[in-house]
Amino acid sequence: MALKTNSALVIQPPNQGTATNSMELRPAKPLEPIGSPWPFIFAGLVFSIILGVLIWKWWNKKRTLVTKSGVVIPPHRRAKDRLNRALQLLADPYTFCTVVSEAIRIYLEERFSLHAPDRTTEEFLHELHKTNLINELQKEFLEDFLRRCDMVKFAQHEPTEPELLELLESALRLVDETQSVEINPTTQAES
Repeated sequence: MALKTNSALVIQPPNQGTATNSMELRPAKPLEPIGSPWPFIFAGLVFSIILGVLIWKWWNKKRTLVTKSGVVIPPHRRAKDRLNRALQLLADPYTFCTVVSEAIRIYLEERFSLHAPDRTTEEFLHELHKTNLINELQKEFLEDFLRRCDMVKFAQHEPTEPELLELLESALRLVDETQSVEINPTTQAES
Protein backbone atom coordinates (compact mmCIF):
# COMPACT_ATOMS: atom_id res chain seq x y z
CA MET A 1 0.00 0.00 0.00
CA ALA A 2 1.47 3.31 -1.06
CA LEU A 3 1.17 6.46 1.03
CA LYS A 4 -0.17 9.52 -0.67
CA THR A 5 1.24 12.90 0.28
CA ASN A 6 -0.03 16.37 -0.17
CA SER A 7 2.46 17.86 -2.53
CA ALA A 8 2.03 21.35 -1.06
CA LEU A 9 3.19 20.16 2.33
CA VAL A 10 6.25 18.33 1.18
CA ILE A 11 9.36 20.26 2.04
CA GLN A 12 11.71 20.38 -0.86
CA PRO A 13 15.32 21.42 -0.57
CA PRO A 14 16.13 24.84 -1.96
CA ASN A 15 17.17 25.04 -5.55
CA GLN A 16 20.92 24.91 -5.55
CA GLY A 17 21.15 27.17 -8.59
CA THR A 18 19.23 30.17 -7.07
CA ALA A 19 20.25 30.16 -3.40
CA THR A 20 23.73 31.41 -2.75
CA ASN A 21 24.01 31.14 1.00
CA SER A 22 21.21 30.53 3.45
CA MET A 23 23.03 32.57 6.10
CA GLU A 24 23.05 35.81 4.14
CA LEU A 25 21.11 38.78 5.47
CA ARG A 26 18.33 40.09 3.37
CA PRO A 27 17.79 43.84 2.93
CA ALA A 28 15.43 45.57 5.38
CA LYS A 29 11.84 46.02 4.37
CA PRO A 30 10.78 49.60 3.64
CA LEU A 31 8.93 51.46 6.44
CA GLU A 32 5.16 51.48 6.23
CA PRO A 33 3.22 54.58 7.24
CA ILE A 34 1.21 54.12 10.49
CA GLY A 35 -1.52 56.53 9.62
CA SER A 36 -2.53 59.86 11.01
CA PRO A 37 -1.04 61.02 14.35
CA TRP A 38 -4.30 62.80 15.28
CA PRO A 39 -5.83 59.93 17.30
CA PHE A 40 -2.71 59.87 19.50
CA ILE A 41 -2.72 63.64 19.87
CA PHE A 42 -6.43 63.58 20.77
CA ALA A 43 -5.92 60.78 23.33
CA GLY A 44 -3.02 62.71 24.91
CA LEU A 45 -5.13 65.86 25.09
CA VAL A 46 -8.06 64.03 26.73
CA PHE A 47 -5.70 62.40 29.23
CA SER A 48 -4.14 65.79 30.07
CA ILE A 49 -7.56 67.37 30.61
CA ILE A 50 -8.72 64.55 32.90
CA LEU A 51 -5.48 64.71 34.88
CA GLY A 52 -5.78 68.50 35.17
CA VAL A 53 -9.37 68.27 36.45
CA LEU A 54 -8.39 65.66 39.07
CA ILE A 55 -5.47 67.78 40.27
CA TRP A 56 -7.68 70.87 40.37
CA LYS A 57 -10.34 69.04 42.46
CA TRP A 58 -7.70 67.73 44.85
CA TRP A 59 -6.17 71.19 45.24
CA ASN A 60 -9.53 72.86 45.87
CA LYS A 61 -10.46 70.20 48.41
CA LYS A 62 -7.36 71.03 50.43
CA ARG A 63 -7.78 74.81 50.29
CA THR A 64 -9.50 76.72 53.05
CA LEU A 65 -12.86 78.03 51.94
CA VAL A 66 -13.09 81.79 51.73
CA THR A 67 -16.23 83.84 51.17
CA LYS A 68 -16.49 86.48 48.45
CA SER A 69 -15.74 89.17 51.02
CA GLY A 70 -12.43 87.44 51.84
CA VAL A 71 -13.51 86.09 55.25
CA VAL A 72 -12.28 82.58 56.03
CA ILE A 73 -15.09 80.22 56.99
CA PRO A 74 -13.80 78.05 59.85
CA PRO A 75 -14.20 74.27 59.62
CA HIS A 76 -16.68 74.07 62.51
CA ARG A 77 -18.97 76.59 60.78
CA ARG A 78 -18.93 74.63 57.51
CA ALA A 79 -19.56 71.38 59.40
CA LYS A 80 -22.56 72.84 61.24
CA ASP A 81 -23.98 74.14 57.97
CA ARG A 82 -23.64 70.68 56.36
CA LEU A 83 -25.20 69.01 59.39
CA ASN A 84 -28.13 71.43 59.49
CA ARG A 85 -28.77 70.87 55.76
CA ALA A 86 -28.99 67.14 56.50
CA LEU A 87 -32.25 67.77 58.39
CA GLN A 88 -34.00 67.93 55.02
CA LEU A 89 -33.03 64.30 54.44
CA LEU A 90 -34.66 62.73 57.50
CA ALA A 91 -37.12 60.83 55.32
CA ASP A 92 -34.26 58.92 53.70
CA PRO A 93 -32.10 57.36 56.48
CA TYR A 94 -29.43 56.09 54.07
CA THR A 95 -28.80 59.51 52.50
CA PHE A 96 -29.12 61.25 55.87
CA CYS A 97 -26.46 59.03 57.49
CA THR A 98 -24.20 59.35 54.47
CA VAL A 99 -24.37 63.16 54.58
CA VAL A 100 -23.95 63.37 58.38
CA SER A 101 -21.04 60.93 58.39
CA GLU A 102 -19.36 62.75 55.50
CA ALA A 103 -19.82 66.13 57.24
CA ILE A 104 -18.07 64.85 60.38
CA ARG A 105 -15.29 63.19 58.37
CA ILE A 106 -14.62 66.36 56.36
CA TYR A 107 -14.69 68.42 59.57
CA LEU A 108 -12.12 66.12 61.21
CA GLU A 109 -9.84 66.36 58.19
CA GLU A 110 -10.10 70.16 57.97
CA ARG A 111 -9.82 70.71 61.72
CA PHE A 112 -7.27 68.10 62.77
CA SER A 113 -5.71 66.93 59.47
CA LEU A 114 -7.03 63.42 60.08
CA HIS A 115 -7.55 61.63 56.77
CA ALA A 116 -11.13 60.62 57.49
CA PRO A 117 -12.90 61.10 54.13
CA ASP A 118 -10.38 59.03 52.19
CA ARG A 119 -10.44 55.98 54.46
CA THR A 120 -12.76 53.24 55.53
CA THR A 121 -14.15 53.44 59.04
CA GLU A 122 -11.70 50.80 60.25
CA GLU A 123 -8.69 52.58 58.74
CA PHE A 124 -9.79 55.91 60.18
CA LEU A 125 -10.41 54.48 63.66
CA HIS A 126 -6.96 52.91 63.61
CA GLU A 127 -5.44 56.34 62.85
CA LEU A 128 -7.72 58.01 65.40
CA HIS A 129 -6.55 55.80 68.27
CA LYS A 130 -2.92 56.78 67.57
CA THR A 131 -3.52 60.53 67.92
CA ASN A 132 -3.83 62.79 70.96
CA LEU A 133 -5.71 65.53 69.11
CA ILE A 134 -9.02 64.61 70.75
CA ASN A 135 -9.74 63.02 74.11
CA GLU A 136 -10.65 59.39 74.76
CA LEU A 137 -14.36 60.12 75.29
CA GLN A 138 -14.53 61.83 71.90
CA LYS A 139 -12.69 58.89 70.29
CA GLU A 140 -15.26 56.49 71.77
CA PHE A 141 -18.08 58.71 70.56
CA LEU A 142 -16.63 58.84 67.03
CA GLU A 143 -16.25 55.07 66.91
CA ASP A 144 -19.87 54.58 67.99
CA PHE A 145 -21.10 57.36 65.68
CA LEU A 146 -19.36 56.01 62.58
CA ARG A 147 -20.42 52.42 63.29
CA ARG A 148 -24.06 53.51 63.66
CA CYS A 149 -23.85 55.39 60.35
CA ASP A 150 -22.26 52.35 58.72
CA MET A 151 -25.08 50.13 60.00
CA VAL A 152 -27.54 52.27 58.06
CA LYS A 153 -25.34 52.67 54.99
CA PHE A 154 -24.11 49.09 54.63
CA ALA A 155 -26.28 46.79 56.77
CA GLN A 156 -29.60 48.36 55.71
CA HIS A 157 -30.58 49.18 59.30
CA GLU A 158 -33.71 51.38 59.36
CA PRO A 159 -33.42 53.81 62.31
CA THR A 160 -36.39 55.80 63.53
CA GLU A 161 -36.60 59.57 63.13
CA PRO A 162 -35.76 60.17 66.83
CA GLU A 163 -32.64 58.00 66.41
CA LEU A 164 -31.59 60.04 63.38
CA LEU A 165 -32.16 63.30 65.25
CA GLU A 166 -30.10 62.00 68.17
CA LEU A 167 -27.33 61.09 65.73
CA LEU A 168 -27.40 64.62 64.32
CA GLU A 169 -27.40 66.21 67.79
CA SER A 170 -24.43 64.13 68.87
CA ALA A 171 -22.53 65.16 65.71
CA LEU A 172 -23.27 68.84 66.43
CA ARG A 173 -22.15 68.35 70.04
CA LEU A 174 -18.82 66.88 68.86
CA VAL A 175 -18.22 69.87 66.59
CA ASP A 176 -19.04 72.25 69.46
CA GLU A 177 -16.66 70.43 71.82
CA THR A 178 -13.74 70.36 69.38
CA GLN A 179 -14.06 73.68 67.59
CA SER A 180 -11.83 75.55 70.03
CA VAL A 181 -9.44 72.79 71.03
CA GLU A 182 -5.85 74.04 70.84
CA ILE A 183 -3.71 71.89 68.58
CA ASN A 184 -0.24 71.32 69.96
CA PRO A 185 2.25 71.09 67.04
CA THR A 186 4.21 68.31 68.77
CA THR A 187 1.00 66.34 69.29
CA GLN A 188 0.01 66.76 65.67
CA ALA A 189 3.43 65.62 64.51
CA GLU A 190 2.97 62.32 66.36
CA SER A 191 -0.05 61.39 64.24
